[in-house]
Amino acid sequence: MPPFESNRVKADCDLLAPDGSEIRLLHSLSGMSVVHCALPAGAVSIPVRHRTVEEVWFFLAGEGQVWRKQGEREQVLDARPGLSVTIPLGTSFQFRNTGDVPLEFLIATAPPWPGEDEAVALEVESRLTKPRNPQR
Repeated sequence: MPPFESNRVKADCDLLAPDGSEIRLLHSLSGMSVVHCALPAGAVSIPVRHRTVEEVWFFLAGEGQVWRKQGEREQVLDARPGLSVTIPLGTSFQFRNTGDVPLEFLIATAPPWPGEDEAVALEVESRLTKPRNPQR
């Protein structure tokens, strides 16, 4: 049996995600992993798509926007504390911080994050320069 674990979010990040966001590792179990993600004020992530994982995000602090696209379906929505979003397998996505403090959120990944080759950078212009679709 795996041991019980407890953790606190570190001041310094453990690594930079392929999209450019700061990742602080929290926990990993056989079926999922959880991290704390932060994007500095004014920053915009690189558009990416995952190869094998799905994610659920829960926003904790800051303000921003999230772009998601699956086939012809596309959405840009405002991100604030209390919002949760899904990133299903095969979804293209990008996010940006529109506030004055870091945009912070928890990410639950299933199966657990396999490594740095998981996220594929997309050869598209920043999708968050398009007019917003304020769906919440």
